[in-house]
Amino acid sequence: MRGLLAGLLVGLVWTAAARSQPPDAAGQTYRLGAKDLIEVRVFEESSLNVERRVADNGSLNLPLLGDFPVAGLTEEQVAGRLKEALERDYLQRATVTVRVLEFRSRPISVLGAVNKPGNLELGGKWTLLEALTDAGGLATDHGQVVHVLRRAENGLSDQLEIRLDDLLMRADPRVNVPLFANDVVTVPAAESRTIYLMGEIQRVGAVTFQSNDRVTLLAAIAQAGGLTTRASSRVSIKRLQEDGTRREIVVNYKRLLAGKEPDLELRDGDLIYVKESFF
Repeated sequence: MRGLLAGLLVGLVWTAAARSQPPDAAGQTYRLGAKDLIEVRVFEESSLNVERRVADNGSLNLPLLGDFPVAGLTEEQVAGRLKEALERDYLQRATVTVRVLEFRSRPISVLGAVNKPGNLELGGKWTLLEALTDAGGLATDHGQVVHVLRRAENGLSDQLEIRLDDLLMRADPRVNVPLFANDVVTVPAAESRTIYLMGEIQRVGAVTFQSNDRVTLLAAIAQAGGLTTRASSRVSIKRLQEDGTRREIVVNYKRLLAGKEPDLELRDGDLIYVKESFF
């Protein structure tokens, strides 16, 4: 599945803040915090190679050095300070690498219409598909898109929107994006739009659409069985405004069918009324 969906990018909308921080930079700017699992490697002395979890006080308990403060530092900064400490007191030369194995201080969160919303419990690198799978998969009331909110070190936030059909159905390479610490993945529930139809329509009454897709006039009329043989070509849409008044929108049905007028997008609560033709 990971190979099938590797590299999806159709339908992504990034703002300038996201483009200013490419994914490869995320690991370099992440600052360590309590409960993160850290790997420390010293090339010259294998006995110093350890995996340690950052304590609540922000320190790592390391051989020779004891409790070593790391909270608020990047991997590179911690490696540099360890190198200085080891070369000052213990080793003539120290080549140190530091890597975060589990991001627990600022975890990835998966929220909304999934079966097990919450924080991801496992460490390592994550993709969007893996995150949704670990959250128990999509709930039955999920919508058609998923949002990924990313917060940059400068305090700016950025959101991208991905269509689930692109990720799960079309296998359009590049949409299975990598996720990083502190990302928030949200799957909105499907919107419920109720449209009311009256007059010369085959099945008058309410039609409810459970979808985040565009609900149009032609779709609503088709769902109600179409117009009767006595229907006028004049279709009236009455829409409730924020001030409590109703606005009337008039559409020529024949021109709409012929593609000479754009299909009108409907809103929740719209009332469609078709009069009888006298000709």
